Amino acid sequence: MSGPGREPLRIGVLGAARITENSLIGPARTTGHRIVAVAARDRSRAEAYAAAHRVERVADSYADLIADPEVEVVYNPLANGLHGPWNLAALAAGKHVLSEKPSASNAEEAVEVREAAAKAGTVFMEAFHYLFHPVTRRLHELLASGELGELRHVETLVAIPAPSDTDPRWSLDLAGGATMDLGCYSLHAQRMLAPWAGGAPRLASARGGERAGAPGVDEWLDANLVFPSGATGSARSHMAYDELVMSCRITGSRGEAFAPNFVLPQLDDRIVIRTTDGERTERLGRRSSYTYQLEAFAARLREGAPLPLGPDDAVATMTLIDEAYRAAGFAPRPRVSILR
Repeated sequence: MSGPGREPLRIGVLGAARITENSLIGPARTTGHRIVAVAARDRSRAEAYAAAHRVERVADSYADLIADPEVEVVYNPLANGLHGPWNLAALAAGKHVLSEKPSASNAEEAVEVREAAAKAGTVFMEAFHYLFHPVTRRLHELLASGELGELRHVETLVAIPAPSDTDPRWSLDLAGGATMDLGCYSLHAQRMLAPWAGGAPRLASARGGERAGAPGVDEWLDANLVFPSGATGSARSHMAYDELVMSCRITGSRGEAFAPNFVLPQLDDRIVIRTTDGERTERLGRRSSYTYQLEAFAARLREGAPLPLGPDDAVATMTLIDEAYRAAGFAPRPRVSILR
């Protein structure tokens, strides 16, 4: 909650994306923070969105929203290729930024975002909301406690049925592709296991398949990783799968833990743990991971609480994505040079 005596965040939203209802508007309503403005390329669409979701007012453009003195936090859920440019614009205006991931189209642009955040002195965070939920925290606890033994292998699969052919996630110009939209979770979750694997993983190999009718855009990509400890990882993403799967399986020397949906644990909060002592299922609660994320972001802004994510982490993830693309025969995503 924003808490008694603690000022609510004043958030401005770029675009009228469907994800925002679950990723921000609902959590803000639950925790007492304000959505003060929304902007879209079509003002009438922004007006309808504001009316439907009780946003306080409509800005004429993205630039006007960013310039609004009452907006202190800019939330950026635009198409992937528009993350970098508008993150840079918001940071240059001195705003705090919560950006959907990845933070930029490629590692070079992510570095620019990091430099802009340092210059602005404001808080920048990629919205890897899964990391704040008890499901992921419990997976890490199982490793830290030694119950699973030493980390041996981790498998992450993030896959969804295919979006329509006109969806921007299939657009190379807008930095689309399975790895950008889904694989960022698979790779990030593995990077977060560095404390129990001797350090961050490196890419060993990758292979992928191109989307028919979308040259240069990956429909699926599988990346193989190796940690300094010798543990291995398989990070898979697929954007034309038979069903929605967002699973994580951690195998250690003494057992394994399996989360059927680590990305959206509000849909399935189970962790199945198997060791020599037997098998058990833990349920960690279906409170939204997005709500936990907003609470953590607010605690950083209002109380100076630490965050596990920041610009350095965003650069590291984007670097790994670029490496996976190159290894699989794709080019890193091009950046968008003109704000849309």
